[in-house]
Amino acid sequence: MERVIVNKVRQFNPRYKRSQGKDAFCFVFRQEDTDHNYYISKTYGPSDPMSKDLWVNIDQMNKEKVKIHGILSNTHRQAARVNLSFDFPFYGHFLREITVATGGFIYTGDVVHRMLTATQYIAPLMANFDPSVSRNSTVIYFDNGTALVVQWDHVHLQDNYNLGSFTFQATLHNTGRIVFAYKEIPIEVSQISSVNHPVKVGLSDAFVVVHKIQQIPNVKRRTIYEYHRVELTKTKITNSTAVEMMPLPTCLQFTSCSTCISSQINFNCSWCHRLNRCSSGFDRHRQDWVDNSCRDETKDKICDITDTTYLYPFTTTIVAKTTSRSKEATAGRDMLSTSLPPTSVPTEGKVENKAGTRPQSDSAVGRMQDTPPLHTGLILGILLVMLVMVAGVLVTVYVYHYPTSAASIFLIERRPSRWPAMKFRRGSGHPAYAEVEPVGQEKEGFIESEQC
Repeated sequence: MERVIVNKVRQFNPRYKRSQGKDAFCFVFRQEDTDHNYYISKTYGPSDPMSKDLWVNIDQMNKEKVKIHGILSNTHRQAARVNLSFDFPFYGHFLREITVATGGFIYTGDVVHRMLTATQYIAPLMANFDPSVSRNSTVIYFDNGTALVVQWDHVHLQDNYNLGSFTFQATLHNTGRIVFAYKEIPIEVSQISSVNHPVKVGLSDAFVVVHKIQQIPNVKRRTIYEYHRVELTKTKITNSTAVEMMPLPTCLQFTSCSTCISSQINFNCSWCHRLNRCSSGFDRHRQDWVDNSCRDETKDKICDITDTTYLYPFTTTIVAKTTSRSKEATAGRDMLSTSLPPTSVPTEGKVENKAGTRPQSDSAVGRMQDTPPLHTGLILGILLVMLVMVAGVLVTVYVYHYPTSAASIFLIERRPSRWPAMKFRRGSGHPAYAEVEPVGQEKEGFIESEQC
């Protein structure tokens, strides 16, 4: 698994401030910006005025745009897609759709699966919240055209209801700025149990790679690789606190080769001529980058490549390395293919060209005579395929009649359904989320839909 997690944290700079009164001192800690390569985060404490300014009071917003999701407010481990009215840049990728989950986080991936808590998330406070245990618990979202606010209002932990209710929100701005604001946090976040559900605060992104399964024809397996994660300090999440995350420049923002390779940011940007894209090689387009051999292009960071080189890269390379002797041989081969049909074999060791007749070398004649006919290789290939099929049938028959043998148990344990896969089971630390289908009928504030 390719996983790149690079976090640079600058030390806090403590300063002393003398307060009124004799020999009375108090410590004031000024927090520097924390660099996470993709984002810079800053945490504001309860006494900081910015904490109150960053909290969005939804009650004062336009009631027509404020939406209380009926299913998310009355179910557990559910997720629903929400369309954005603006392009939201996340790790340099523009999103127009996100998935809101009851567990206190937003899923940002394109492929909705049962592992939403694993990666590709925006988590102000991911935990085992269950809005269905209380009538006062709601999941609200509000889109004003430039920002989306998602609020988990008075939600309780399913496995510890008596701890009290939590109220917090996440705001996504069209500039890529992300704000986590916390109004009610009854206990320390570090004390929340992660037995039945992961507890996370931060961001994460990943890329998806499609693999072909050789044992099963026409079946492909998707593998998710997390390439970066922002983990915020849980002990600083309390009542009336806020966290602001500002996006940093990424390679994806550069649209030309010159600006790409001359960029001076936290990443080693390279330009791929086949894709006309700037990248560090680790983003959501990772598979396109590898499939188009962009990694080989990054070795030579040059931009003065003509269209001919782009369309015919191999021809340009061969011509550059051709010697005078190889040019004559190439001319002879071109005249041979023109004067003779494709299936004919020359009977004489002479080839005509513009310079007249010249004898062909004995080694070349020997190679042409020793070359076996094409149908021999075809017959051998068919025989090999038939042998493999017969062997597979025999193995299947043997396993069917002797299921308790050592070979049968070995094959059964390694069948595709037993291969390692990321799965969630209820009661484990990795919950399974069911997506709420967007199609349904309104009935008394609820949406009737079949659970996935």
